[in-house]
Amino acid sequence: MSSSATNSVETGNHRGMLTKAVIASTVGTAIEWYDFFLYGTAAGLVFGKLYFPSADPNIGTLSAFGTYAVGFVARPVGAAIFGHFGDRIGRKAALIATLLLMGIATMLVAFVPGYSQIGIWGGVILVILRFIQGVGVGGEWGGSVLLAMEWAKTNKSRGLITSWPQFGVPVGLFLSTIAMNGFSALSGEHFFEWGWRIPFILSGVLIIIGLWIRLGILETPVFARLTAENKIESAPVLEVIKRQPKSILLSALVRLAEQTPFYIFTAFIIAYATQQLKLDRNFVLNAVLVFACVEFFTIPLAGYLSDKIGRKRMYLIGAGFAIVFGFIYFGLLGLGNVTISFFTIVSGAIAHSIVYGPQAALIAEQFTPRMRYSGSSIGYQLASVIAGGPAPLVAQALFLQFHSGTPIAIYMSICAAIAFAAALGMTEYSQRAIHEEYAHVGGAKRA
Repeated sequence: MSSSATNSVETGNHRGMLTKAVIASTVGTAIEWYDFFLYGTAAGLVFGKLYFPSADPNIGTLSAFGTYAVGFVARPVGAAIFGHFGDRIGRKAALIATLLLMGIATMLVAFVPGYSQIGIWGGVILVILRFIQGVGVGGEWGGSVLLAMEWAKTNKSRGLITSWPQFGVPVGLFLSTIAMNGFSALSGEHFFEWGWRIPFILSGVLIIIGLWIRLGILETPVFARLTAENKIESAPVLEVIKRQPKSILLSALVRLAEQTPFYIFTAFIIAYATQQLKLDRNFVLNAVLVFACVEFFTIPLAGYLSDKIGRKRMYLIGAGFAIVFGFIYFGLLGLGNVTISFFTIVSGAIAHSIVYGPQAALIAEQFTPRMRYSGSSIGYQLASVIAGGPAPLVAQALFLQFHSGTPIAIYMSICAAIAFAAALGMTEYSQRAIHEEYAHVGGAKRA
């Protein structure tokens, strides 16, 4: 970055640019998660029947969730690719690329023929597009969080500021659910023949909006400073693996209390509630919709509270709650009461938000600035392989084996306990400056 560009960052309207950065992060993240969740909703409702026909609908759903998991396997790949470029050429450029990659892959899903037309190749194409989606999402999160966090002047509000990119997740969930819910109201075979495809096509409109917003943002002051001081790493991914392996590992493990429950609450529950509890499809989608609306408030609140009581303390409270919540969740669903089932599905938002609100700052703060995009992205997205991706698949397999929600609750509890232990091992940075290179990873020695 040139000196004039650096000066414009330092002398411009900082508050205005911070606001724009937060909006760009949140809107862009919401669009990308709209794309990602749309696939998950379709996997629970449509893909099993359309691309993996079987006499047993449970097996078809299991296959559909298998393609769903592929997107999570791809996330660490995206984290490494875009982490490299985000630490080499800037946060903004990487974020524009992830938005395009994700959006184009999502639009193409709308045009994949079903099993009756091209046989198993429809499922194969879905897997490829899902992998591309995962690569885009893998690079998105780190850049969105850093775009917001690295514009913050003080450490007093980092938890709240970085919770806004997290806020994009329930927005994306809300938009994807309301889109799928709207077309789900189509009668009979119309929804399965073409209605489900329209929300995927609408992704193209959202891409244009997201690009327009992100192109108007300046690079973060932290990256501008790294450029001016010639502290750009030539191989940031390799360097962060060498210098901060513990931080990467703990960042992955700490997410087990958040990712495993979330994809059970929002993906698995759609198939479980419609097939096993015999609840109406639109009723379940409406419950997930309210789940998303609750998180509009609870995610920023949890981020704000982490600024007051500390990132680790807030996360430990949430992880501790997650250890027991799965038993409450499936216990209430098992009562078979429609009203109780609705509020139980919605209540998952609170359990998820307590950890998700402070999570972005907690993880991003663990890494030194010159390797922060790479380190935070890789650590964050590795959890997708061990938690988010397998969660609906494991939950469906456990139910098929035991015909009970209790084993799923045990699975969630074990994941939360591991996350609790990982959070204990992380460093508390909520009251420290994050623009200077961290001396304990060689920051003081670099010129």
